[in-house]
Amino acid sequence: MNREQLAKLRERPQARVLVVGGGINGVATFRYLAMQGIDVALVERGDYCQGASGASSHMIHGGIRYLENGEFRLVHESVQERNSLLEIAPHYVKPLQTTIPIFSTFSGILSAPMRFVTHKSGKPTERGAALIKAGLVMYDVFAGVGGRNTPWHNFKAGAAARKDLPALRDDVKYTATYFDASVHNPERLTLDVLQEGLRANPDARASNYVELAGVDGGTAQLRDVLTGQSFDFDAEVIINATGAWVDVTNEQLGRKTKWTGGTKGSHIVLDHPELLAATGGREIFFEHEDGRIVLIYPMLGRVLVGTTDLEHDMAEPAVCTEEEVDYFFELVHHVFPRITVRREQIVYKFSGVRPLPNHDDTAPGFVSRDYQVRETRLTDTTTMLSLIGGKWTTFRALSENLGGKALEFLGEREIRSTAGVPIGGGKDFPMNEGELAAWYAARENAAGRDRLRVLLERYGTGADAVLAQLGEDTALQHSDELSCQELAYMAAHEQVGRLIDVFIRRTNLAFRGLVTKDLVSEAARCLAGPMGWDDTQTQAEIAHTISVLAGSHGVDLD
Repeated sequence: MNREQLAKLRERPQARVLVVGGGINGVATFRYLAMQGIDVALVERGDYCQGASGASSHMIHGGIRYLENGEFRLVHESVQERNSLLEIAPHYVKPLQTTIPIFSTFSGILSAPMRFVTHKSGKPTERGAALIKAGLVMYDVFAGVGGRNTPWHNFKAGAAARKDLPALRDDVKYTATYFDASVHNPERLTLDVLQEGLRANPDARASNYVELAGVDGGTAQLRDVLTGQSFDFDAEVIINATGAWVDVTNEQLGRKTKWTGGTKGSHIVLDHPELLAATGGREIFFEHEDGRIVLIYPMLGRVLVGTTDLEHDMAEPAVCTEEEVDYFFELVHHVFPRITVRREQIVYKFSGVRPLPNHDDTAPGFVSRDYQVRETRLTDTTTMLSLIGGKWTTFRALSENLGGKALEFLGEREIRSTAGVPIGGGKDFPMNEGELAAWYAARENAAGRDRLRVLLERYGTGADAVLAQLGEDTALQHSDELSCQELAYMAAHEQVGRLIDVFIRRTNLAFRGLVTKDLVSEAARCLAGPMGWDDTQTQAEIAHTISVLAGSHGVDLD
């Protein structure tokens, strides 16, 4: 097991800034500070992007529904960041055509202003064409009038509205279509951002499977989760970027707070060719009868359905329940009444807790998705900054805000913005058919076309670094998308800590329902050498992987 980064933390147990939390916002803040030349360290108690960041709806979006909450600043920032991510991370962030089926013309005109003023959901009232049209006009303006990289929205009525999507309900009166974006591999994008931070500054260090166990003044107590060994670590600024666990983390540090009120969001992934075809390659985004905004959309040859928005006890694990599955089937039937969905078509489930601010009586759907930073002085020379809220789309802008506050405390200044800086394998990524053909042609002697396609989708243009180290790349017996050589590369270069990391966060095999018991065993045998596992540990990793897939994701391999 390559734990070089952990060794570096131990060898030099201090940094000017210690970021706690390896979700996208913590990792992005780490990258930003590293690019400013700051001696920064990051620790994550699990794997990178293991929590809410890996359990999102896989969307990079402006949040059209936030307009109704009056969050104009957030919407403007979000659509601008969406546009930017399509440019700087095109290997993982893709345009997403989105269609809203509409069943009335003027519904919601009277109730929407009341929701805007009170932020109370009240009795659910569907949004009609007039209201949605007004929102999309404003949304497009926020996206920019010139230099757009997404088309303007369009409206269709009557038979024309159903022509593109014939499986829709017959009583659909209009369809509104616009573009947002999706992130196909949020876990790998997080890893790319992390590695950019490590490359930007030789003093920067980051390790997964290390938790913050306590703090004494300006000294943090860190614990290696895999071995149980602890060590002290000094920092001038500690950034609490643990998402929905911010209050839990603060309480562990003897600083009790009540700043968060996360809600659980669950999703299912279906292997359902009929439903996949019915979507027409676009996201179906609509308001269900209970007032919840939900979505159905194609991804990686599957159909992602979500999401719920339920109050959650942070002492309990977040898992997708049978009641939530029933809800998802109901909403599919709501728009595609002639399509039947069965439980055996579910290949993967996932659930996470959104890092929302404490919202008291405000309905979960109306709680702000914006972010804020709270400061807690630990000593005269040490402070803790706690991140409250935040969403995937705005991680880059958020990191500059949060990182900027750390710079202020340190008496430093920004020397470089992250705006427009390509992320990892997004640099020089082929953006059209001609460029893609040229990319394949230049590497035709390195691997076959199918293998190159897998590597390009998984690493972006970082695939060249992988190809350079693969040598004789022989596919596994139980998956033509992996080899022992590539697994060894992951172990050496991508901080793999557990076998489960490979199937959920280094690849999307679990998401697509392509993990079998035989594949788990075969991959474990390949990793045993590079990871330094003996037979007992190898069997323990196999058992752990099977347990996590079954308990957290509804994937029964037995």
